[in-house]
Amino acid sequence: MPSKPTILSAQRTGSNTTERAQETRLPVILNGQSLRTSARTLSDLVAEQGHGDAKIATAVNGEFVPARARCATELGSGDRIEIVSARQGG
Repeated sequence: MPSKPTILSAQRTGSNTTERAQETRLPVILNGQSLRTSARTLSDLVAEQGHGDAKIATAVNGEFVPARARCATELGSGDRIEIVSARQGG
């Protein structure tokens, strides 16, 4: 008697929406803390972190980045980013 063909079903394992979103997020170090971000430029990251139009200083991998250059500064996996705001008081 001939054997019955086995029907294999393709199962999707580990590919839900949350995992796909994590895959598209870039791993960086922000002020010493690991972070996964959807930002692709320093300007996007500054906005994502809620700094908006605040007067801040920024650096990527130890190099100062002036405000006018943030839009053109692309982020890469593992970049070390510093965002520093001035504090008042004494």
